[in-house]
Amino acid sequence: MMKTACLLALAGSAAAFAPAQQAPVNTAVSAFKDELGAQMPLGFFDPMGFLKDADQEQFDRFREVELKHGRIAMLAVTGYLTTASGYRFPDFPADVPAGFGAWGALASTQDGKNVLAQMGAFFVIAEIVNRDADWLDNKAEFVGDYRNGKLDFGWDKFDEKTKLRKRAIELNNGRAAQMGILGLMVHEKLGVSILPGGVLPGH
Repeated sequence: MMKTACLLALAGSAAAFAPAQQAPVNTAVSAFKDELGAQMPLGFFDPMGFLKDADQEQFDRFREVELKHGRIAMLAVTGYLTTASGYRFPDFPADVPAGFGAWGALASTQDGKNVLAQMGAFFVIAEIVNRDADWLDNKAEFVGDYRNGKLDFGWDKFDEKTKLRKRAIELNNGRAAQMGILGLMVHEKLGVSILPGGVLPGH
């Protein structure tokens, strides 16, 4: 019994000085941890493991989709809050409600159907225009750069640090807007206002 206890003690002592087992390094984290958007407080955040076996091309595809959804969500939040406040374009039917109720109201009249057709045409044009024009003799500066050598608004005058900061701002605002428009839609369907003054579009 004593010999067994001594052997176990020696084994434990030896294990204490043995090299520690290194946890396997997630290749996705090491490959993308310094990408734009991997910032405090979450850093590189991929809880579902979408980037576990991804290469740079797959990451760029995800980033392009994230940017596109973020841009659309920012427009959606702006439009939702604007119409919820009561603002309408001149000559727009005053009885059309804000929120989800607008779709049915527009579809019920010919003028409303014309508005829906115009919206559809705008969506098609926006989808065509907002992409990298491979057929033009220009190269996108980064994923999501759809200027195609035509639009600038002073971007090329910024230094690299400022450009990265502004791209990070757009990315974060897009992420917040995606959560924001989702929250607005869900609360409207629940019949619970989260807007100032208890405004609840469609009710």
